[in-house]
Amino acid sequence: MPQQEPQRQSAPRTITPFSSPAVPDTGRLRFPLVGVPLEALVRSALEEDGAYNDITTIATVVSERRARALLATRQRTVLAGVPLAVEAFRTLDPKVAIRIDAEDGTRLGAGEGVLFITGHARPMLAAERVALNFLQRLSGIATLTARYVDAVAGTRARILDTRKTTPGWRQLEKYAVRAGGGANHRFDLASGVLIKDNHLAALDGDVALAVRRARETAPPDTRVEVECERRDQVEAAIRAEADVIMLDNMPPALMRECVSLVAGRAIVEASGGVTLSTAREIAETGVDWISVGALTHSAPAVDLTLDFE
Repeated sequence: MPQQEPQRQSAPRTITPFSSPAVPDTGRLRFPLVGVPLEALVRSALEEDGAYNDITTIATVVSERRARALLATRQRTVLAGVPLAVEAFRTLDPKVAIRIDAEDGTRLGAGEGVLFITGHARPMLAAERVALNFLQRLSGIATLTARYVDAVAGTRARILDTRKTTPGWRQLEKYAVRAGGGANHRFDLASGVLIKDNHLAALDGDVALAVRRARETAPPDTRVEVECERRDQVEAAIRAEADVIMLDNMPPALMRECVSLVAGRAIVEASGGVTLSTAREIAETGVDWISVGALTHSAPAVDLTLDFE
């Protein structure tokens, strides 16, 4: 049997997930779009929906009619996207009065209020679908993320997202993950090195060479991660001093063995096929991170409603 490498003593590793270059990881939930980018996104969505020429509302509602409406939940929800909904209503009616009853990151039960809106009925009706679309999609991600976070509560594991996001919506969807209590993996391909199976295949499986080249070419202090499917790859990644070792699609027993092998010399991430029913067992192997693509690519929209009084 090969001689086992002696474990070296090292200072405790700070386990800090990647952060977006646009949204530093300060530990405080902050909406990623403000000013012109926020206004442009909402206006584009309103234009796409024909909200400036809502022929149904124009035909049925007199121009001076005023209304009061409550935007509320129909199911248990973790909110994300409130600033987008508010902007949708204000874009069509700058004088609208909006009372915000719940902020992003709030956990709500069914039938609880999010926004109470008073203003002209026409712009309120025209903005309704766009406001709900933003809120339902992002709150769906936040709600699913919270379920995963709850599933691993009491362990050391943190729930992370991936880059499996809707094109053009990455900032928003990763923000929604944070609203649900999760954390962000690398924001894009320029945010960190992640050496995967195809990268290794291009180097004949040489983990040490891949890590060394990454250290030589990536910007200083760039985190280097290696995806491993087998124990021998984990051993090679440890010897190469990778910052993060991803255990890809490993059974829990092998994960536990690899966590013990790493012994704190790198951050250990579990990835691949993680579900709500398996997350707890994976967390109990001692991994630091669990990345879940489903948070953003498969989260169902939550059920919200806007009801006029």
